[in-house]
Amino acid sequence: MRPALKPVDLISIVFIALLAIITLVFLSLVSTWLQIILKYILFALIIISLAALDKNKSERTFFNILHAFIPIVIILLVFNSLGELIPRIRDHYYDQALIEMDHALFGAHPTVWMERFNNGLLTGLLQLAYISYYFMPIVLGTVLFLRKKRDEFDRAVFSIVLCFYLSYIGYLLVPAVGPRFTLNHIQTMDLQAGPFTLWIRSTLDGLEQNKTDAFPSGHTAVALVSLFYALKYREKALVWVLVPAVSALIVSTVYLRYHYGVDVIAGVLLAALTILIAPKTYRLFSGSSGNPHS
Repeated sequence: MRPALKPVDLISIVFIALLAIITLVFLSLVSTWLQIILKYILFALIIISLAALDKNKSERTFFNILHAFIPIVIILLVFNSLGELIPRIRDHYYDQALIEMDHALFGAHPTVWMERFNNGLLTGLLQLAYISYYFMPIVLGTVLFLRKKRDEFDRAVFSIVLCFYLSYIGYLLVPAVGPRFTLNHIQTMDLQAGPFTLWIRSTLDGLEQNKTDAFPSGHTAVALVSLFYALKYREKALVWVLVPAVSALIVSTVYLRYHYGVDVIAGVLLAALTILIAPKTYRLFSGSSGNPHS
């Protein structure tokens, strides 16, 4: 009989517990520590409750579906909680170091260099590519779930969630707000954008409570991991969609001034790290001892 808590549940609970411990360690700096701790307790209880209600893991019942896709909600809630935590426990941001690394690597500021391609239509298309990040893991999971590739679904979701949490550790260790805030004074022109594109940008700004999420580029990492699992599990139609979407997304991170060039490089490395360690980490949380390459 399968355990009530899946590996993705356990890794989420472990990461939530880690954030709770960090909150308690910096208790004197976090005035809203009690609210934050209560949120983390609530997140963990949601996971445990859905696992308990999902009694028949082989059937697509209401609770089975809810349990399968609850990681989408949890990672968003955890991400936004960092917006309350990071500014209070970190008094130094690393934007200047990232700017200097960018200039040393590329001989220019990538966002400024990309101004030569500034075009309203391109901005709109790349903004759509940028937000496709939010849908790539969901689409991949839905395809695997509907095809009843249950083991593949569990492994892919676990790996993507692992990638999210590793990127969150990056935000904690290297908080940075990104070039659209720090390099705005040296950009020679605003991005050309229509009303719809501006609405998307303002909506994202309103929804995302954590603003110190530049390094590494989680967009790059999660998109690449999603593409990897689409390839691995031979979802050819999805791969044909993801290849151009992921490529455009990576370009968009710099063109739209959300990320430094080094953020994208770090995102690629994070994707590679996730793909490398995910199988062993999955076995660790599942207690299985199968093929390390499965």
